[in-house]
Amino acid sequence: MRVLATLWKALNTHRTRIIVLMLILALLAPPPAGAQFELVSSLIGIVSNGLGALNNTMTTVNNYLRDFIAPILQGISGAVSAAQQVLAAIFDFQRNVVYPQPAIDSARVLVGQIRGIYASIRGIWSIAVRSATLPSPQQLENVILSKDPGQIGSVAGRFSSVYTPLPAATEAHSTQRDLIDSADAVAQAAMKRSIAIDAIADQELLAAEQMMAVLQSTAPGTAEMIGAQAGAWLVRSHAYTQQAMAELMRLRTIELAMQGARVKEAARYTRETRNKLAELNR
Repeated sequence: MRVLATLWKALNTHRTRIIVLMLILALLAPPPAGAQFELVSSLIGIVSNGLGALNNTMTTVNNYLRDFIAPILQGISGAVSAAQQVLAAIFDFQRNVVYPQPAIDSARVLVGQIRGIYASIRGIWSIAVRSATLPSPQQLENVILSKDPGQIGSVAGRFSSVYTPLPAATEAHSTQRDLIDSADAVAQAAMKRSIAIDAIADQELLAAEQMMAVLQSTAPGTAEMIGAQAGAWLVRSHAYTQQAMAELMRLRTIELAMQGARVKEAARYTRETRNKLAELNR
């Protein structure tokens, strides 16, 4: 179809020249015989009919392109233009309203300031608070303030060296031994838990500093992911805080239980003393 269109365009452009050339050839050529004249006339008729048919075909194709294809192309062009306008409006909204560059820069500055606050908090957290002066208390204090979970196994030995071991069965009443053992167990558990909580706090501070460092250079689209991770860390820190509160509650309950036990022991001593005095009076 493209070859025919090109041929038709060439013939239509040089139509006048072709007709003049054919007339000159007819004048210069010797007079043809009758059969030759009929042959030439037939060829001219065939060419004329072919050109007419080609002209009709090209006219039909042109009308089809104008009436059917052109509206479809115009509709596609309009849809593409409308889509481009919508996308441009969305991008402008995100760039100017959702993620404006001045707000992003201000948020990054704020993140840097908060990171400095975290650094100062970490410096305060690392201040040494050891106060013991004697060897055994110093060893116990070093273990308790080590922030090293690997030192938890050393608490029992250091505790006994400072607060003395549990009395033997021949040295104390069984009730007294139970109370002493219970109080020592709760005290050692609190010391061990404090070491673990200190180690967890260090890890949380390190994670917070890493998040702050990433937030200073992150893209707005990924900031929500880091925020979600920070939210998960916040939930974990609340759980660790609840564990510390539970440990404090255990200490408080054992203290109250010890006070009640002392009152009960005093009542037992009073009863046994009264009974012994009664036996002596007999």
